[in-house]
Amino acid sequence: EHGPYQPHEPGYGLYQPGYSPYDDQIPDPRSRMLAIQNAKAYLLKSSTTSGLNLYDHLANMLTKILDEQPTNAVDIIENISKDVKWAQFQKKTDTLRDEHEILPTFEAAEKRKALFLKANGEGDEELEDEIGETPLPNVMETAFYFEQAGIGLSKDESYHIFLALKKLISVQPIQTCRFWGKILGLEMNYIIAEVQYHEGEEEEETEEEEVIEEGGKGMGEVEDEDEKKEKEEEPPKSTYKPPPVIPKEENGTGANKYVYFVCNEPGKPWVKLPPVTPAQIVCARKIKKFFTGRLDAPVVSFPPFPGNEANYLRAQIARISAGTQISPIGFYQFAEEEGDEEEEGGGGRDTYEENPDFQPLSVAEMVGSLSTWVHHGQSILNQGRCVWFNPFQKSEEEEEEDEEEDKAEEPDELQQEIGPPLLTPLSEDEGIQNIPAWTAQPSTNLIPQYAVAILQSNRWPGAYAFASGKKFDNIYFGWGHKYSPENHIPALPPPVQAEYPSGPEIAETRDPTLEEELAFKAAREEALAAAEEEEDEEDVVEDDEEEEDD
Repeated sequence: EHGPYQPHEPGYGLYQPGYSPYDDQIPDPRSRMLAIQNAKAYLLKSSTTSGLNLYDHLANMLTKILDEQPTNAVDIIENISKDVKWAQFQKKTDTLRDEHEILPTFEAAEKRKALFLKANGEGDEELEDEIGETPLPNVMETAFYFEQAGIGLSKDESYHIFLALKKLISVQPIQTCRFWGKILGLEMNYIIAEVQYHEGEEEEETEEEEVIEEGGKGMGEVEDEDEKKEKEEEPPKSTYKPPPVIPKEENGTGANKYVYFVCNEPGKPWVKLPPVTPAQIVCARKIKKFFTGRLDAPVVSFPPFPGNEANYLRAQIARISAGTQISPIGFYQFAEEEGDEEEEGGGGRDTYEENPDFQPLSVAEMVGSLSTWVHHGQSILNQGRCVWFNPFQKSEEEEEEDEEEDKAEEPDELQQEIGPPLLTPLSEDEGIQNIPAWTAQPSTNLIPQYAVAILQSNRWPGAYAFASGKKFDNIYFGWGHKYSPENHIPALPPPVQAEYPSGPEIAETRDPTLEEELAFKAAREEALAAAEEEEDEEDVVEDDEEEEDD
C-alpha cells in the first residue's frame, strides 16, 4: 500500500478539490475553457472532400466500439473507421415501401420478352411451314458452323436474332431472308437482315413514289405560267451546266438487288434502309467514318456525304456484299437461256441459278486453292453502279430538241466500264501489297475428317465464309471499314480559284482634282452656250425663209 503522496511525487494533490496536474501550465480557468473550445472547433471542421468532421466520426467510432465491444479493438480500429464512413453513404431504407433497383439484365429481358410470345393461331401456321418452305434462315445452324472456327456471337444473342428474324418475316411479305451480319458502332450496333420481297410487293412502293413525283409536277405547271413573266425581266443567267446525275439502279437489280432491315438489338423494331445511289457509293469510298448506331445521325465529312448515317450504312453494306459474297465453285451456274445475251449488255451475265448436279469438294481442296471459290455478287464499278450507265446518251425526243445546239459543246464520249463477270474465282482477286486478298484454313487440324473450310477476307476485316459439304454461308462482324495498309488521309479541298486578271478595262479610275473638275464644268458650259447659239441662228434662218415665202 502506498501512503500519502509527497509534494515531489507525480500523484501529489490529485484527490484534492480544484487541483489538476496542468494547473501550473494553464492556471486561469477562462483560458482553459477557451483552449477546449478551440480544440473542439478544430475537430468539428468539415472535410472538403467527404463533408464529414472528425469530432462526429470519433464519437460514432467510440459508440460502435462500446455497443459491439469487439475483442482487440485496437487492432481493428482502422476497419471500424472504414465501416463508420461507409455507413454514412449507404442508402437509407424506407420502412413504408421497399425500393427495388432495376437490374440491366431485367431491362434486357423486358425488351426481348415480345420475342418469346406467340400470336393467336401461330401454332397452326408453324405446322404448315414445316410442310412447305419457309424464308426463315436457320441462324443457329449457321452459328454452329462458324463457331467451329471461333467466329460468331454468343448462343443467347444468336437465338434472339433468330427470333427477331421470325418476327420480321411475319410482318413483311418476304420471299428470302438471311442474317447478313453485325456492324459495330460507337454507341449502339446494327444487326442486319438481307431480304427479298415477293414479286410485285416492291414494285408497289416504287409506283407510289412515282405518283407523288407526278403530282408535284402537275402542281408546278400552274405556277410556271406566272413565273414566265417574271423570268423575262430577270438578268441573264449563267450557262454552266452541272455534270449529269447518275441514276440509281432499280430495285431488285445491281447494288439494290436486296433490301436490308436493321435494328440495334433483338426485340427492337426493324427499320428498312433506303436504296443506295451511285453518288453515295462513290463518296463512301473517299471517307472513313465510324457508325454511331443512330440512323438519323449526320455524316460530317469531306467530301460531303449525300445523306445521313442510314444512307452511309446502306452504301457500306453494298460495298462489303459486292466484295465478300462468295460460294464454292459449281454451286451456282448460269441459266442456258442467257447464253446468247451475254454479249448484248456488254457487262456479262447478271443472274444465276443453283446447280442441281453440284458435287461438293473436300475440305482440303477448298482450303488448298482459292480457285475453288467464286464471287456470286456483282462487283461495283467506279461509277457506283454494277451496270454501266452512259449519262450522255439521249433518247430520240431529246436528240431532236438539241439539234439546234452547237456540236462543239457536246462532251466527249465516255469509255464504258466493264467489271469482272459473275462467278469469277477468288484467285483473280488483287492482293493488298504483300497480303493476299483471302486467307483459307480448316476449322481444326486435330480432327481433319470433321473440319470445316473457313475463308477470311483481308480486304474487308470481319467478313467470313464457311463450306461444309453442300452447305455454305457468308457473314460479317466488324466496323464496316475496308483495310488499308496506310492511315486514312481525307481528300484535300479543291484549290482556291485564281483572281480575275486585272487590266485597264476593269481598273478603277482615279478621282479628279479640283482644277480638273472646274475645267470640266467650264468646258461643259461653253459647249452648252455654243449649242444654244446654233439653235438661235437656226431659228432666225427659218423665220427669214418664212417671210420670203409670204
